[in-house]
Amino acid sequence: MNRVFKALADPSRRRILQLLRGGPLSAGDIARHFDLAKPTLSGHFAVLREADLVDQERQGTTILYRLKLSVLEEALSGLMDSMGIGQTDGAPMKRVIEGEN
Repeated sequence: MNRVFKALADPSRRRILQLLRGGPLSAGDIARHFDLAKPTLSGHFAVLREADLVDQERQGTTILYRLKLSVLEEALSGLMDSMGIGQTDGAPMKRVIEGEN
């Protein structure tokens, strides 16, 4: 769980995860949304992979990234449980994370 929250601590990594909510994207597609050097973005991808928040798949010369929402849900649920916080209005955790009512 600590790796997940370390990964989420950086605004650029949170933005990458937001972009991936729309579906898989190549590293190049993600890079177009940032004014960061390639090595910096590669470092962010590595942290997200280490936290198991993204999957990567090579397709030829392209690397596609996919969000692993279940890992994020599990970490947030564990945090809420550890703090004794119940689910909002009895809504399942996935609905709370995705901002649905």
